[in-house]
Amino acid sequence: MSIQKTHSEKIKSHALELGFDACGISRVRFLEEDSKKLGEWLEKDMHGEMSYMANYFEKRTNPEELLPGAKSVISVLLNYFPAEEQKDLAAPVISKYAYGNDYHFVIKRKLKELLGFIHREIGEVTGRAFVDSAPVLDRAWARNAGLGWIGKNTMLISKEHGSFVFIGELIIDLELSADIPVKDYCGNCTMCIDACPTGAIVQPYVMNGSKCISYFTIEKKGEIPDQFKGKFRNRLFGCDICQDVCPWNRKIRPHKIKEFNPEGRLLEMEKEDWNYLGEQEFQKIFRISALKRTGYDGLKRNLKFLEKA
Repeated sequence: MSIQKTHSEKIKSHALELGFDACGISRVRFLEEDSKKLGEWLEKDMHGEMSYMANYFEKRTNPEELLPGAKSVISVLLNYFPAEEQKDLAAPVISKYAYGNDYHFVIKRKLKELLGFIHREIGEVTGRAFVDSAPVLDRAWARNAGLGWIGKNTMLISKEHGSFVFIGELIIDLELSADIPVKDYCGNCTMCIDACPTGAIVQPYVMNGSKCISYFTIEKKGEIPDQFKGKFRNRLFGCDICQDVCPWNRKIRPHKIKEFNPEGRLLEMEKEDWNYLGEQEFQKIFRISALKRTGYDGLKRNLKFLEKA
């Protein structure tokens, strides 16, 4: 076994010991095809008010712009599918990823522990950890590392873990043995496209972000356009509809990460609890949740919009 493969196996094995559900490796290169697709997507204004998506274009498609001398991208997956969901079926729906602690902190800590392991076991390697909030095409690198394929709803889908997974990566200046991408297993299925109530999946593998419920309830500032009234299916924060219907999510197991368990009484909150939720209680229940992204005022705006249905 080559030294590169030995190092790769050690890293992947320790990633699983740290609690990650999967780990794969790809060689650093310019993502030519992904760069082309991203450019076309931006030209069509499918990013809406998410202006940050157009920033640092070169860094998004070439890791060497983020870490000079970068040789490998170590991608990891962490399952967040919950064991229990909201009890009141009439209550406004919260996306499953926001049930527990903000995933950025949880995954970043684990990635730093993985980098520490590399330093101890292999040597002084320069590396940077990324979790969604930096100009990195997470799904593209996870695909290249053989962790899954990018489905028709543009989510990364793993045969073993479905699509309810967070993605993170370490970009390092150590050359490692790379994994092989897997094939696309979506086949002729169009369940995600058919289920999207706002028509955000405009064609297979193309998501118009500016029409997505997650965009409206999390990213968009100001009022939500009336043309989407009655189409949110009671989604208050995020969506999950295209994932809920995906056949690859039918048999996935609940996560084992205690930080992702719901804070306080989130799952027990009934419809009226949300309507009368005060700012102080909001801050208490969601103090370390991704729900803070939209803020109390944003949550109230979303509630008001749902009432229009």
